[in-house]
Amino acid sequence: MDLSYTAIADPAAFEERLKRVPESPGVYLWKGDKGQLLYVGKSKRLRDRMRSYFGAPRGLNAKTRRLVQRIADFEILVTQSELEALLLEMNLIKQHRPPFNILLKDDKSYPYIKVTVQDEWPRVIYTRTVVKDDGARYFGPYASPGSVYKALDTLNKLFAFRPTFNCSESWFMEHRRKGRPCTYHQMNRCLGPCVPGLVGKEQYRAAIESVCSFLEGKTDQIVRNIRGQMEQAAEDLNFERAAYLRDRIAAIQKISERQQVLKTVDEDQDVIAFAREEGSAVIQVLFVRAGKLINAESFTLQGAEDESDNALLTSFVTQFYDGAPNVPPNLLLADHIEEPMIISSWLTNKAGHKVEIAVPRRGEKKQLVELAAQNARQKLGELREQWLNSEQRAVAGLSELRDLLELPGLPQRIECYDISNTQGQQSVASMVVFEFGEPKPALYRRFKIKTVEGANDVASIHEVITRRFKRAAAALGADSANPADVADDVEGEAAERPGPDDTPPGPSAPDKWGQLPDLLLIDGGRGQLNAALGALQALGFAQIPVVGVAKGVDRNRFDLVRPDQEELIVLARDSKALGLVQRVDEEAHRFAITYHRKLRGKAVFNSPLQDIPGIGPRRKKALLQAFGSLDGIRRASVEELAAVPGMTRKAAEELKGML
Repeated sequence: MDLSYTAIADPAAFEERLKRVPESPGVYLWKGDKGQLLYVGKSKRLRDRMRSYFGAPRGLNAKTRRLVQRIADFEILVTQSELEALLLEMNLIKQHRPPFNILLKDDKSYPYIKVTVQDEWPRVIYTRTVVKDDGARYFGPYASPGSVYKALDTLNKLFAFRPTFNCSESWFMEHRRKGRPCTYHQMNRCLGPCVPGLVGKEQYRAAIESVCSFLEGKTDQIVRNIRGQMEQAAEDLNFERAAYLRDRIAAIQKISERQQVLKTVDEDQDVIAFAREEGSAVIQVLFVRAGKLINAESFTLQGAEDESDNALLTSFVTQFYDGAPNVPPNLLLADHIEEPMIISSWLTNKAGHKVEIAVPRRGEKKQLVELAAQNARQKLGELREQWLNSEQRAVAGLSELRDLLELPGLPQRIECYDISNTQGQQSVASMVVFEFGEPKPALYRRFKIKTVEGANDVASIHEVITRRFKRAAAALGADSANPADVADDVEGEAAERPGPDDTPPGPSAPDKWGQLPDLLLIDGGRGQLNAALGALQALGFAQIPVVGVAKGVDRNRFDLVRPDQEELIVLARDSKALGLVQRVDEEAHRFAITYHRKLRGKAVFNSPLQDIPGIGPRRKKALLQAFGSLDGIRRASVEELAAVPGMTRKAAEELKGML
């Protein structure tokens, strides 16, 4: 073995550990010099597979060579069978998303259509979470929310179930109390189950079953059922309903004609093909049910460079069907996958019925695979064009900005800061980061202003820049940083990072603060710019270029303020630099104002009312709606307080006494 081109600290000890690896099925994990997970793999003979990485470098592809250069350690997990190894490998890849594995992009968040058949009045809704054994039926996954929205709109027009986004349980019960349906019923977009007597449970559930049948491709059965209802309506002389049902039949048949795929075989199957170019790969899946094409979705793979077609398809099939709620009896693939018998056995156990994997070479099924491949090539071309256009726009904007500001090079990393408050209350700041012209939300940070009283954006900018670059000084080991001050600041800041309902938090390691920007943008004019310059000079970072962004009253101008020039740099309307500066500044503004509103909402909610016995959330909300503020409540009489919905005379007297 040749371990000379790895990151292994003690090759002799490493080789001795490899010798003790068993010749049995299992999973291996390659790790870097800091213990970070690089790659997860499986094998039926662990020792042989792991030793194969350390042969002659020229025998490895470029991606594997890059992996081997970073290997410093490993871990193994022995299993009793190859199937167990497959399942363990899938779970570890899904959990850790190692950088050298082929990864299904955003595989944790693909959308589904959920039909809540377990409810009294079922709904058909959008969801990103599949809950096992909750009684609902799931269809998907879809590649994008847009695909789901379009499908839901079509289904609602055809079957008039409760509107997906406009019929929450509270809305449903409100109309039940009113005894009249909403406008969706008048538009024939809802059967009106909220009002007793408009539709029976059996009729409404039949509509829901039709939705499920449609998503399964069983349109012939749906047409037969609706035609029977139409004939019955005509016999009852209800010609308006008969005409409505006739139009529904025509709409379903029109969609069904476009869905028709197989002429001879009435099967449920997924057809999977791919296209790849320069490390990029797109997988196309055609969902065929009862011989009809009911959906087609494309998915992007990461880390596909230098991988074989077999490895690419294998990774997709295992990751995609690991989260899919339904698996058809047949999978048609464009190429063979690794260990097809093991994967077929796993899919069979998961689906509860036999799942066959085939690579058709002729006939109608081969034509289906070619159709999927054609769609994959088209999608890859569209993505490539989008990537090129985005990259070209970014480079053009950065180049223009470099020339206008006379920077030494392209500003690859741009940081922008903005302040947000309401008359000096709940004052906050945002820091957004763009790298190569693209936002990096994981690196965003937000700050509560701690030392400034009132609405003073100049002083607030000075505080924020000081706090940010104290961190940088500490990370870089600069003498200007006071370790005690920085430690206190870091502790106070931890809770201010974005939470799950906001932009995801970024890495918190100190060296992240040590990554210095090539350009600082400060939202504001000369005062804010000078405050930032003063903070940077005090901490020894005067070399970082800083520019102010002066906007019009309606945010319709984004002119640049230079420290050494009195005149503004007015960006031309067709300037690529203008588009970049506007995008960065607007993102900083959005991020700041979102955090400010969140804190302001908490402050309003956390009023003294919550400490008064007998005043719960509902009464507090009703009181604030009635009198506008705490001062308004104080000025109100006992009679006025008692008249508020939900209040009583006793509660009003106690409230008045407490206030």
